[in-house]
Amino acid sequence: MDGILLITGKINNFAAKQMIMPRILIIDDEQSIRRTLREILEYEKYQVEDAETGMEGISKIKEQEFDAILCDIKMPEMDGIETLEAIKQITDCPVIMISGHGTIETAVEAIKKGAYDYIAKPPDLNRLLITIKNALDKSQLITETKALKKAVSKQNEMVGQSATMEEIREMIQKVAPTAARVLITGENGTGKELVARQLHELSQRAHAPFIEVNCAAIPSELIESQLFGHEKGAFTSAIKQRKGDFELAHGGTLFLDEIGDMSLSAQAKVLRALQENKITRVGGEKEIPVDVRIIAATNKNLKEEIEKGRFREDLYHRISVILIRVPPLRERADDIPLLVKHFVALSCEKMGKALPQITDDAIAEMQQYKWTGNIRELHNAIERLVILGGPVINDQTVKQYARPLNN
Repeated sequence: MDGILLITGKINNFAAKQMIMPRILIIDDEQSIRRTLREILEYEKYQVEDAETGMEGISKIKEQEFDAILCDIKMPEMDGIETLEAIKQITDCPVIMISGHGTIETAVEAIKKGAYDYIAKPPDLNRLLITIKNALDKSQLITETKALKKAVSKQNEMVGQSATMEEIREMIQKVAPTAARVLITGENGTGKELVARQLHELSQRAHAPFIEVNCAAIPSELIESQLFGHEKGAFTSAIKQRKGDFELAHGGTLFLDEIGDMSLSAQAKVLRALQENKITRVGGEKEIPVDVRIIAATNKNLKEEIEKGRFREDLYHRISVILIRVPPLRERADDIPLLVKHFVALSCEKMGKALPQITDDAIAEMQQYKWTGNIRELHNAIERLVILGGPVINDQTVKQYARPLNN
């Protein structure tokens, strides 16, 4: 009888750390096949369960997690391909298919429907076990990637329910899907980068790169090479060709942080790139088409910079189609309780510490501070409190470990 082996691997970090054996579900209407596969897999230290039909197998998958699923192709109610499709609706784990009399068309169809691999039946035992291991390794990588993205998302989360924060969220929702250029203003540490990332993640360019350039951190003589790249030999240290950030961000978003610190010569080239959607590498002559969305940010008053001759007015009008001002923390003290809770959770998770109790008087004490370093300063203070403050953090603890320098 033809058979298809569907192996879907899903292994999570917790299970791996606890040395829990991977769980495998066998779906096959022939008891002898289920018994043979069970003996092989249990000998290899897998936990095994079985089901006689595809419907029974799907029901078990919905009730509990499995790290691998083996499935026959010809079964009552649902065949192997139908079962595979149902499995992929539940989980995105890797899938391997095995068939005794399958055709190339069957293998191609299975791969198109999400199979990880295809093996002819009867399979070589060593190859089968190696393929299972590789599938499980891939699923572990997928799980770790998701966990990493979730952790990054937590780090980049915009926290707050004040009126100003709700206005910013509403503006982001309206502006993100468009191609409009955005200028974000605000003091250092207010979270301008978070706004930029939200604009990117909610845009149609979210699948493409988000490239950040800190214009204040790059020497003026290197900023043009950073943005536009250079050809080999363009200057003394240019030992090879290098793509600039405009090219790297092609199809995505280029975030020019602290654009007010950019040199006038670089401003001129940025303006030309925005006008023509083309760039030329330093030392090169070839024009390179680029498609990027520009989001800029600054802690300076660019209109004052224009009056002083330090910023181009025409560039200002190019980058400020939409203006978003991020308020300092002192203007949104009502958000401090939520921010404290958020940063305490992040810090404890990072350090592997138990959550401390934060008293109301501790929150009230922090709401009185000026926080000239804004969100960044508050985050650092919370980390100190988590490390030094003990299981209960009150107003005295805050005064001892978290008081800003200006208070």
